Amino acid sequence: MSGSVEDEKLRVQQLRALRRRWLRDQELSPREPVLPPRRLGPVAAFWERFLQPGDPWRQQVHKFYQTGRFVVLRMLLPAWAITYYLKYHVQKSPHGVVVTNPRIFPGDRILETGEIMPPLRDEHHKHH
Repeated sequence: MSGSVEDEKLRVQQLRALRRRWLRDQELSPREPVLPPRRLGPVAAFWERFLQPGDPWRQQVHKFYQTGRFVVLRMLLPAWAITYYLKYHVQKSPHGVVVTNPRIFPGDRILETGEIMPPLRDEHHKHH
C-alpha cells in the first residue's frame, strides 16, 4: 500500500508544479501584448498628423467647434422655435403670416381670370 500513496503524493506534487508554472505563464511581461502596427487610411492619417496634442491648429479647430456649437444650440435653435411658435400659434389673420385662399363654389367668379366656376357634374355611381 505504501507504493500507491507515494505515487499519489508525487502526482499531486507534479500537478501543483504544473499549475504554478501555467499561472506564471499567464502573467504578461512589460513588452506584451504585441499588437500589429496601426494602419490608418489617408484621411485618418491626415487628421492624426494635423491635430497633434498641443498643436495650434488643434486649438483653433476646438475653438471653432465650441463656437459653432454655442451658436447653434443657444441662438439658432431657440430663434427657430420662437419664430415657429409666433408664426403658427400666436399671429392670427389678417395679420398672420399664413394666409389661406378663399373658398370657390360653383357659380363664383375667379378674380384672376374672370371665369365663372362651372357647376359640378352629377356623377351616377352604379353602386348604392
